[in-house]
Amino acid sequence: MKTRQRLGGNEESSMSKQSLSQRVTAPFLRLRKQRGEKIVCLTAYTAPMAQLLDTHCDLLLVGDSLGMVVHGLPTTVGVTVEMMILHGQAVVRGSAHAFVAVDMPFGSYERSPEQAFDTASRILCETGAQAVKVEAASGVADSIAFLTGRGIPVIGHVGLRPQAVHLDGGFKARGRNEEERQRVLEEARATDAAGAIAMVVEGVTPELAAEITRSVSCPTIGIGASAVCDGQILVTEDMLGMFDWTPKFVRRYADLRTTVMDAVGGYAQDVRSGAFPAEAEEYRLKPGK
Repeated sequence: MKTRQRLGGNEESSMSKQSLSQRVTAPFLRLRKQRGEKIVCLTAYTAPMAQLLDTHCDLLLVGDSLGMVVHGLPTTVGVTVEMMILHGQAVVRGSAHAFVAVDMPFGSYERSPEQAFDTASRILCETGAQAVKVEAASGVADSIAFLTGRGIPVIGHVGLRPQAVHLDGGFKARGRNEEERQRVLEEARATDAAGAIAMVVEGVTPELAAEITRSVSCPTIGIGASAVCDGQILVTEDMLGMFDWTPKFVRRYADLRTTVMDAVGGYAQDVRSGAFPAEAEEYRLKPGK
């Protein structure tokens, strides 16, 4: 039996939503790099937002940033596998075109390749997503190779690592000195050699981002890493202006915080004055009934 769902007024079967034939694939992302065509990526956490982004994006990332953006956590460290699965399911249901990847949260993959496989296979099986994403660190390349060798597509993440915020002393750009630059570059090369299908490069200088992009065969997806990467990703809510503070690397394409506050203020005023609901928003008996 096909489950019917209603999103934005259109009913479509969940099976057709998840049809692989309609979605961007991992080989297509690599082809975009080879052709010099930029890859468009954004984060998504809900079905309605995924539906709005889907037409324009090659890749939707269900990032563990949802812990901060949706759940109000101070960092991503407290995000659980269950949270990622719940939001991953929603994004897959809400999209039909974009490649969907889900972050593996802190503590769910670092111990061993076997732990990484258990988490990754559960995420893919329970969400219908096409890939998982992990942050680079010592030994993680071994886990990437273990996963890709068993049919699980993996996106890497180098540079600024949000899951290592306590070790690094905050959300700080990386690779600004020679030692850091070399470490990030080595992590990127190891991630690529392990078989990653793509790589997020976060919070590094344009020079280092360019060196990484030249050095690896998989596409690089930049965030705070200049336009030299093969693609770009932003947290959607940052790009839409939902918060009163915007990171340096974000360009705002809307001011939805003001729009929402104005709309809610208008609603509150109408409720308090009795202007809402009016006759137009009321149900009436049909004539002759």
